[in-house]
This record gives sequence, C-alpha cells and structure tokens, in this order.
Amino acid sequence: MMRVQHDHAHHHHGPHAHHHGHGAATGTERRILWAMLLTAGFTIVEIAGGLLAGSLALVAEGGHMLADTAALALAFVSIVIARRPADPARSYGYQRLEVLAAFVNGLALLALVLWIVVEAVRRLVAPVEVASGMMLVIASLGLVVNLASFAVLSGGDRSSLNLHGAVLHVLSDVLGSIAAIVAALVIGWTGWLPIDPLLSLAAALLLVRSSWGLVRRSAHVLLEGTPEGLDIVGLRSALAAAVPGLKDIHHVHAWSLTTGKPLLTLHATIRDGAEGETVLKQVKRHLEQVGFRHSVVQLERDCPDDEHHG
Repeated sequence: MMRVQHDHAHHHHGPHAHHHGHGAATGTERRILWAMLLTAGFTIVEIAGGLLAGSLALVAEGGHMLADTAALALAFVSIVIARRPADPARSYGYQRLEVLAAFVNGLALLALVLWIVVEAVRRLVAPVEVASGMMLVIASLGLVVNLASFAVLSGGDRSSLNLHGAVLHVLSDVLGSIAAIVAALVIGWTGWLPIDPLLSLAAALLLVRSSWGLVRRSAHVLLEGTPEGLDIVGLRSALAAAVPGLKDIHHVHAWSLTTGKPLLTLHATIRDGAEGETVLKQVKRHLEQVGFRHSVVQLERDCPDDEHHG
C-alpha cells in the first residue's frame, strides 16, 4: 500500500481561501449588525403599540421583530466567533457556527409561525376591538424600518446560510408590517375585525416553505451531507476518465464545512506501472477544477479493506 499523500499546493491555497472568507464575513457581519440595530430600535414601539391598539397583527409583528433581533444577534455573534483560528480541539475552526446559527434561526421562524397560527385562530373565535388609526401609524413606521433592514441585508453574500436566515427573518417582518397596514385600513373603513387575524395567518403561512427550506439546508450541512449539486457517481466516472493511471476509486466521502467550502476524501488504487506522484497531482488538479480546494487522497496498490464502501 502506498502512503497517504496530500498535495502541497493545498497548504498554499488554504490560508488564501481563509483570507477571502474573512473579508466576506466582515461585510456580512456589518450588514447583520445594522439590521439588528434597526430591528431592535423599533421592537419595543411595535409591541407597546400593538397592545395599546389591541391589534394581533401588530403584537405578532412586534414578537417577530423581538425574535428577529435575537436571531440577528445570534447570526452576528456566530460570524465573529467563526473567524477564530483553528485550534487543537477544533481542527476545522469555528466556521460551522454560522450554519448552526442558520439552523436555530430556521427553527425559531417555524416556532413563530406556529404561535401566530394559534393566536390567529383564537382571535377568529373571539374578535378583539382594534384601534385602527394607531395601528396604521405604527405598522407604517415598522414597514419603513423593516424595508431598510431588508435592503441592508439583501446586498450581502447570497451563498451564506446564516445571512439567508437573517434575510428570511426580516422578510417575515416586512410581510407582517404589510399585513398590519392592510388590516388597519380594512378595519378603519369597514370595522371588520376578522381581517386582523386572517392577514396575520396569511403572512405567517407564506414563511413556512422558506423557513423549512432553511432548516433542511442547514441540517444537511450539519449532518455531513453531500454538497448540494454534487453527483458522487458522476465525479468518480469523470475522475477515472481524466486520470488514466487510476484503476479503481472508492471510499469517496464529500461534505461541507460551511456553505461554499466543500471537503472530500477518497481512496484509489493505481494501475501497474503508474507513478504515484504523477497520479496524485492529476487527481488533485481535477478535484480543484470541480471545486474541491481541500481534499485528502489515499493512493494504494491494493486496498487493505475487505470491501469497498462508497
């Protein structure tokens, strides 16, 4: 069996990649901080106004904004911590904290949806008087704040699950504000109270699909799932075609450290007469071309395992 071999070029690219990641994180961090401050600044006003006006739509929106302030704070802290360098206890560093924050934020969104649905049903059964004028003013101000936060976040790194979770939280606030404005106008014109919980329910249900998508994607990363869009069987076939010296490829495992940072390990047996270093360089070159800047390749004359798995 040949020794485990690592392409030395990886060690050259590694720090360079981290440098770019940190720069992107800094921009994302700044955007999330501004969105958090905007959201936190209006949360108390919206909750207090909703209670005074008797509007579930406003109270629900205030609850959204309170939860979103916490979610944005979690996203912000996770990005700061993720920049810490690797250490002996965490050889990959702390970058996956961003994915964990996205997962928690997705679960929080689903919990908020459930709470709003329950409250909306209660309001439909027992309508509550609403001060539509106060509700309209506060909801309109909330919409301005939420649109500003949404604009700040929308210009960030679209591949970041953490930022995607933050955008979804703020989008939920935008939808909540719009629902509250429409409800206030309808109540002011017609006095029809059920519109308040009905629109709150509609705004909440619009978020179910995107929230579940965020939970599913972040859970996939946390469970070491194959990077999205990667066909392992196709990768093995392409690699075998690109490197004539390979006899068999097995034990292929691919996962993501965080979004946009795929990792891969594989074993491969080489043909008689093939030169190990040449084959290794060809394999690593092909893996880099398809997006794997960090890979571990073990070349063998004969696989020591009883069976080939993966």
